[in-house]
Amino acid sequence: MSASAVHSLWTTAADPITKIDAPKIEYGQLSPTLIVIGAAIIGILIEAFVPRKSRYYVQVFVSVVALAASFAAVVALAAGGYGTTKAGIAAMGAIAVDGPALFLQGTILLAGILGVFTFAERRLDPETHGNKVDSFAAQAASVPGSDSEKAAVRAGFTTTEVFPLLLFAIGGMLIFPAANDLLTLFIALEVFSLPLYLLCAVARRKRLMSQEAAVKYFLLGAFASAFTLFGIALLYGYAGSVKYATIAQVVDGTIGDLNPALAGTMGNDALLLIGAAMLVMGLLFKVGAVPFHMWTPDVYQGAPTPVTGFMAAATKVAAFGALLRLLYVVLPGLRWDWRPVMWAVAIVTMLAGAIVAITQTDIKRLLAYSSIAHAGFILAGVIAASPDGVSSVLFYLGAYSFVTIGAFAVVTLVRDAGGEATHLSKWAGLGRRSPLVAAVFAVFLLAFAGIPLTSGFAGKFAVFKAAAEGGAGAIVVVGVISSAIAAFFYIRVIVLMFFSEPRPEGPTVAVPSPLTMTAIAVGVAVTLVLGVAPQYFLDLAGQAGVFVR
Repeated sequence: MSASAVHSLWTTAADPITKIDAPKIEYGQLSPTLIVIGAAIIGILIEAFVPRKSRYYVQVFVSVVALAASFAAVVALAAGGYGTTKAGIAAMGAIAVDGPALFLQGTILLAGILGVFTFAERRLDPETHGNKVDSFAAQAASVPGSDSEKAAVRAGFTTTEVFPLLLFAIGGMLIFPAANDLLTLFIALEVFSLPLYLLCAVARRKRLMSQEAAVKYFLLGAFASAFTLFGIALLYGYAGSVKYATIAQVVDGTIGDLNPALAGTMGNDALLLIGAAMLVMGLLFKVGAVPFHMWTPDVYQGAPTPVTGFMAAATKVAAFGALLRLLYVVLPGLRWDWRPVMWAVAIVTMLAGAIVAITQTDIKRLLAYSSIAHAGFILAGVIAASPDGVSSVLFYLGAYSFVTIGAFAVVTLVRDAGGEATHLSKWAGLGRRSPLVAAVFAVFLLAFAGIPLTSGFAGKFAVFKAAAEGGAGAIVVVGVISSAIAAFFYIRVIVLMFFSEPRPEGPTVAVPSPLTMTAIAVGVAVTLVLGVAPQYFLDLAGQAGVFVR
C-alpha cells in the first residue's frame, strides 16, 4: 500500500471528528451538590493548613454553613418550580432535577445537619488529660492500645477529618437518588460508601469492634458494588446505552432509530433480567433488605453511635430514592417481572426484621433489626407502583430519618464506665433515674412501632394504603402482623425503662451540649408534628412524587 493511500485512510477516518462540543452544565440546578462537595474539599484543606487547636471549630462551622446553604438551594429550586413544571435533566443527561430528587435531597441535608451536631458533641465523655473528647478516636491511624494512641490521647488530638468525610458521603447521597444514567449512579454509590466505611472504623471506645464492623461493611459493600457494576454492564449490553430514558424505551420497544448491532442484542431478555436483578440487588443491600441485611446489625453495633444514626437515616433515604427511580423510570415495562420478586423481599424483610429483633439484648442491634423491618415497610410502598406509592415512600423516608437520628442520639447519652451502656439490662429503671431522657426515647420507640399521633403511624398508614390500592393487599396484612410483632419489643423496652427497679451500679445519663439537645429536640418535634398534622407534608410529598423522564 502506498504512502498516499495510507494518508488518505487517515484523513477520511479523521474527517467527521472536527470538534468536540463543550459540555453544558446547569450550575444553578446542581448547586446543592456542588456546595457540599466544595465544602468537603475545603474541609480537607482545613486539615492541612489550620492549626490543630482550632480545627474542630472551623470544621463544624464550615460543615453546618455548607449544609444549610445547600438546603436553601434545594428550597430555592423547589420554589422555582424545578420540582414540578420546570423539572428536567441537567448535566448532559446525567442528573435529574425533579420532585423526588429535590424532596430526598432536602431530607438528606436536614439529616446531615443533625448528623454534624451529633458528630460534634464533646461533653458526654469525661475530660481526659484536661481535653474535651468526642466519639472518635484520638488518632485513627494508630493501632488500638499502642503507645502512639496513648500519646495522641494525652496530647488531646481529635479526628476532625470526620467532618469532610461526612460531607463527601452527603455529596454522594445527593447525587444517588437524582442520577439519570447508570454510570452516575455507580459513581455516586462509591462516593458515599467509601467515606462511610472509614467513619465506621474510628470509634474512640471499643476500637477493635469498630474496626471489625468497618471491615465487614467494606467487604460486603464491595461485593454489592461488584454486583451493581455487573448489572450495569449487562443492561448496557442489552440497551446499548447507560441513560435511563433510552433503556426504558428499549424495554418498552418504543425506541426509534436502531443501529444493527443493538438490534442483535435487544431481543435478548436474559441480559435485561439478569442485569436488572443484579442492579436491584446492589440497592437492596444498601437499604438493608433481607437477604442482603447481614451487615446491618454488626455495623450498627460496632460503628460510633453518631455515625450509626446518620448512616441509618441518610443511606436509606438515598438508596430508596435510587431504587424508586430505577423501578419507575427505567423498568416500568418490567413491572410484571420485578413486582413478584419485590413482594417476596418485602414480606421476608418485614417478618425477619421484626422476629429477630425480639431476641436482641443490645439496644443498637435492636434498632438495627428494627431498621430492617422498616425497609420492608417502605418496600410495600415501592411495590404499589403508583404515584401514591412514590409520595408515601417519600413521606415515610422523611419521617423515619428524624426518628432514627433522634433515637441514636439518645443512645449516646446513657453511659457507664466503659462508655455507652448499650446492653438492654443496663437501661432498667432509666425512667426513674432520668425521666426526661426515658420519655423522649419512649416517643421515638412509639414512632418506630407506628402508634397513632406519631409520624410512624402516618407513614405506615400512607405506605399501606398505597400498597392496598395498588393491589398488594396481602403485603398490608403481613405488614400489620409484623408491626404488631415489632410493637412487642419496642414496648418491652419502655416497660423496662419505667417499670423496673434501677440498679445501684446502673449507668448515668450524661448531660449533652446544646448540639445533641438540638438534634434530639428536632427529632421529637418532627415526630409529633408529622403524627398530629401530617396533611401538609403528605401533600408536599404528593406534589414531589412525579419523576421526570
